Amino acid sequence: MLVRQLDAFLAELNGETNAFYSEFNKPDSLTYAVVVHLGDRPVGCGALRALSDNSVEIKRMYVEPVARSCGVGKVLLRSLEELALERRFTVARLETSRRLDHAIGLYSGAGYRPIPNYEPYVSAEDSICFEKRLSGG
Repeated sequence: MLVRQLDAFLAELNGETNAFYSEFNKPDSLTYAVVVHLGDRPVGCGALRALSDNSVEIKRMYVEPVARSCGVGKVLLRSLEELALERRFTVARLETSRRLDHAIGLYSGAGYRPIPNYEPYVSAEDSICFEKRLSGG
């Protein structure tokens, strides 16, 4: 359900460029996933994809609109970071749209810093990439 909502949201956001971005969001490249619940209802999801032995990419992060003001995004992001640390990853990277101010604020507030766009987003003008060194403390 959440993935369908995310796909619909991204299709509208990305418009003509959605096919480009969809190519890099296929589930078979994702190794780990997290779902956040409020009560019995799933309201947020995200996944990890290994980039190297020590770095991981956070993918497919989505929180239902009704849960966005409840701190679910912070819980979801921290859960993904903890999962990455458990799997011995020390660096997390991610890509988001320059138009998603709330997402950029979430990542910046959690200690992510902008980096040059990495492949395959190097020439994607709408993309902004972030990185964070993970620590267990």
